[in-house]
Amino acid sequence: MLTDTHCHLDATAFDPDREAVIQRSTEAGLRRILVPGLDVRSSQRAIHLANDHACLYAAVGIHPTEIDKLESKTLGDLRSLSQYDKVVAIGEIGLDYYWVKEDDKRARQREALRKQLELATESKRPVIIHLREEGDAEDGQCALDLLGILESWVASMRSLQPQTDGSVRTSDKSGSNTFANRPGVLHSFSGSAQTAARAISLGFYIGVTGPVTYKSAEKRRQVIAGVPFERLLIETDAPYLAPDPYRGKRNEPAFVAHIADKIAEIHSCTPQEVAAVTASNAARLFNWGETD
Repeated sequence: MLTDTHCHLDATAFDPDREAVIQRSTEAGLRRILVPGLDVRSSQRAIHLANDHACLYAAVGIHPTEIDKLESKTLGDLRSLSQYDKVVAIGEIGLDYYWVKEDDKRARQREALRKQLELATESKRPVIIHLREEGDAEDGQCALDLLGILESWVASMRSLQPQTDGSVRTSDKSGSNTFANRPGVLHSFSGSAQTAARAISLGFYIGVTGPVTYKSAEKRRQVIAGVPFERLLIETDAPYLAPDPYRGKRNEPAFVAHIADKIAEIHSCTPQEVAAVTASNAARLFNWGETD
């Protein structure tokens, strides 16, 4: 009963055999796969794939390295796309100081993030957050800037918590409850335990990808060991970041089982428990119903 909460199935790397990749994921036990957008066109492709396959869901957004494509019309396009039934999140959005060095471009990233967080509030969808430090450091200015923005956003949503008369002013797309306490996920987390703890205190989930299986990733495994089970999600980020034993090859959603195996080892439990808990966590965050 596995889930892959971050897989770029619309990527050209899957053009030769996309249907076979999806079939292999089903055979491997996956019941839900989330395809995030990187810009308007990839967001549209994600929706198209989700509409064509029952197991697929979509997210829409502008990746921080694609902010040159973000303008007023783009936000309008994303707003319209966010209303499709199988769109369950706004993303992939966030900050990237690895590829972007210039202060003015980093400032534009922060502004683009704030605008898309506003869209998340408006559309009542959780967010999928990208965080990458300069030099792939564990901690740094990128995390500080990101957490500051997220803390302000979550505080503004929590000010719209249920009123004394029982009404709810900020609800998820089912209208049943607030999403202020489960605002999103820090995707493919590679930061410090301190950053993880601050994000979790805001209600965020922590996404775990293939590098947790690498021999050199002991520090990352230590961080994941400290994340409460109920705040973990498993993701491939395919076609990137293939886990061992496929490192260096094209990743695909079926390989998420290797990530579940490693988390089971880290948390001293069974892979079946990891699959069940992370599937339940994903259903709670993305409001797509329990796996069957």
